[in-house]
Amino acid sequence: MATLRTVYAQQRHADEPGFQQVNAISDELLDHLNTDEARELMQRANMPGVSSAEVQATFLPFALELGFTSEAKGLFKEYANKLRPDYYRAVADSGILLEVERGKTTTNNMDLLDFWKCHLCTQADYLFLMVPQALKHNHQMTPKKEYNSVVKRLDTFFYPGNETSVRAVHIFGY
Repeated sequence: MATLRTVYAQQRHADEPGFQQVNAISDELLDHLNTDEARELMQRANMPGVSSAEVQATFLPFALELGFTSEAKGLFKEYANKLRPDYYRAVADSGILLEVERGKTTTNNMDLLDFWKCHLCTQADYLFLMVPQALKHNHQMTPKKEYNSVVKRLDTFFYPGNETSVRAVHIFGY
């Protein structure tokens, strides 16, 4: 199954150099995630009982090649909350938070937490959010359509008048 991607963006930032750089990084990541090897690894990692850390491990070497650093510390030092992203990369005058979810994507609103983290982060205005297309907590259950749910939920933040400090979110469905 091919990795899908949906992008929501504030068009007022489309001419900024960082915006174009983020889109190019997103394209590189999507191309990598759609290689046969990456798809096979992601499929094996998206099984009941497997954590998002195992999903992260399937593409970590490539993310590091793209310039992401694992669990960057200090991005939220001005807040009492102890927040940190899975990965971070600086771009132009901003940065990208890369978050990987699996079992708790919508059940525990982790997609909304990741969006909120990006909104709060003064060093990142872009979010790459990786979520399963279909999620099963056990082998007997009917898969939940997590990717579709996340796409629908995050779309509302890009309606005119609902903008946040998140300039764009790139949702990857593995």
